[in-house]
Amino acid sequence: MSQSERPVVAVTMGDPAGIGSEIIAAAYPALCERANPIVVGDASVMRAGVDVSGADLEIEAVDAVADAAFAEDAVPVLDLDAVDHLEYGVVREDYGEASLEYIERAIELAVDGEIDAIATAPINKQSTRLAGSEYAGHTGMLADYTDTENYSMMLVEDDLVVTHVSTHVPLREACELVTTENVLETIRVTDEGLRDLGIEEPTIAAAGLNPHASDGGLLGEEDDAEIRPAVERAAEAGIDVHGPESPDTVYVQAARGEYDCVVSMYHDQGHIPIKTLGFSSDDAVSGVNVTIGLPIVRTSVDHGTAFDIAGEGIASEASLIDAVEVAAEMAERRRERGGVPSGGER
Repeated sequence: MSQSERPVVAVTMGDPAGIGSEIIAAAYPALCERANPIVVGDASVMRAGVDVSGADLEIEAVDAVADAAFAEDAVPVLDLDAVDHLEYGVVREDYGEASLEYIERAIELAVDGEIDAIATAPINKQSTRLAGSEYAGHTGMLADYTDTENYSMMLVEDDLVVTHVSTHVPLREACELVTTENVLETIRVTDEGLRDLGIEEPTIAAAGLNPHASDGGLLGEEDDAEIRPAVERAAEAGIDVHGPESPDTVYVQAARGEYDCVVSMYHDQGHIPIKTLGFSSDDAVSGVNVTIGLPIVRTSVDHGTAFDIAGEGIASEASLIDAVEVAAEMAERRRERGGVPSGGER
């Protein structure tokens, strides 16, 4: 693929005190093979990241996406100049403000059509909370800024893909959110998200909430009362979905290829099998976080800011490479399909 044909992917730098800048620097040559990456952040912090990573790269500070040359030996940075002093591994209000500013600018660029997709490096929730943000992470912020009501978190790790009915809420609340309408909407945006990933005829499994999907009512009523009707309604709408399936076996079935994705009922139900696979290597963390249902393409690394090793040059760039590759693929699929998810139409 020629440089002019590659999707333009904005990579937000994440929390300045974390590993974002150094993994971007380490990943940059690989990112250029699949996309035209432009960093949204601070040029000074990116220079420090290049030094930490030991990469042989220049920093190209630009004021607009159109100014980026996308050279393989120079990282274009849309320089927001939000950081006066850099200190790794610390929680600071100004770092939280900076990371929020990076995200806001990237969303504006995506909505305005100046970029094709966003891939985000990790933020620190304590820092963003100090900065006044009430969001638990990127996802709610992206949904609000794009006026999207129906969306979900999708995690991709090799042969296993999962989505979630709920994510960052207490378990008691998560159980209350397992309603027919919520499950149905998650199945719908999951089907659309899988098509964005190039799966033309997705097969989806809905995990049960209770052990053994309630075992015919012996272990609860939620699976038959809420999940099964959602599956039936989705199937009537033409979606190839099955369930509720026993949650202790359905992820193994999906990893073997029997399903393209498992709709999980809450955060840990989906995250544990994904991270068991993604964190199994001693020297790399893989996996991609995708926000599906948005009118824009957004992916993310599947790890945090790693304050304990930030600035040491030992953080793995594997997940970021995966995130940009998936973002580029989804942007191309969106372009081919000529539309946005119905969840983003307002």
